[in-house]
Amino acid sequence: MTFAAPLVLIALLALPLLAAWYVQQQRVRRGAAAAFAAPRLQPSVAPRRPRWRRHLPMLVFALALGLLVLAAARPQRTVAVPVEHASIMLATDVSGSMQATDVQPTRLVAAKRAARTFLDRVPAKVNVGVMAFNEHPSVLQSPTLSRADARDAIDRMTVSGGTATGDAIAAATTALQNLPGVNGRRPPAAIVLISDGSSDFGSDPVLAAQAAARAHIPVYTVALGTAHGTIQVPGRDGTPRTVSVPPDPQSLAAIAHASGAASFTASSTDGLSAVYERLGSQLGRRDERRQVTSAFAAGGLVLLLAGAGMSLRWFGRLI
Repeated sequence: MTFAAPLVLIALLALPLLAAWYVQQQRVRRGAAAAFAAPRLQPSVAPRRPRWRRHLPMLVFALALGLLVLAAARPQRTVAVPVEHASIMLATDVSGSMQATDVQPTRLVAAKRAARTFLDRVPAKVNVGVMAFNEHPSVLQSPTLSRADARDAIDRMTVSGGTATGDAIAAATTALQNLPGVNGRRPPAAIVLISDGSSDFGSDPVLAAQAAARAHIPVYTVALGTAHGTIQVPGRDGTPRTVSVPPDPQSLAAIAHASGAASFTASSTDGLSAVYERLGSQLGRRDERRQVTSAFAAGGLVLLLAGAGMSLRWFGRLI
């Protein structure tokens, strides 16, 4: 809970002063009663004393005053609201190492499944594009509201070549920057990049992420795979040999950090789906402050009426 006009809360200091004044008035009242009749005669003079009811209306009035002061300070709460017209580019590594089977059935198949999960989690008004990259980035589907088109693009991804992460980030940033604006402003945009290794071709990915940050496009990264991942590649004599292809979460974390985004790791199909579900919900919504002044004001007015009603009913006066 935050307040748009926090200085108004200084008025809450009046509540202790009000309490002190009320206590003093009770002492004056007891003194007047003692002067009117001796203490031992008071039960016969006033046989039905209000006891706790005497103080209840004043307590209600004090609570009402506190709520009205809070209302005047314009309280706000943060709520998650759907992002309108946002665009997200899913950039998936399709280099040869994505054939590794440490994430079942293969890293690329797991990435495709998770991407479909992502499409199911993102709100319908968010545009989603699909990019595949190895030594060269390729936009398979520009950001669109059509989930069918995005799924078709995901299905077309195949494994080959090396990894040019920096070029992929630069291409995704350009594609998102070139989207038409809404009411003269470019809608929010983000890149979700999934890879299983460090970049071995093209431009520096950290510099590309910094350029994306200057364009206000965060790059969320997902490191896929385990340290035991291997693939089979043909040797010089044509005989297949086993090559280790562990993921490089440190490099991907540096990319995310450079763009002001978050990084994730996934060593299983379920873990990858969980990350994509989280990102789908996170990127499809934004935090917005909503004023709740009316609720506090209404509560204060209800308490004022309640206190006045109790005082009039029991004592025939407002206070």
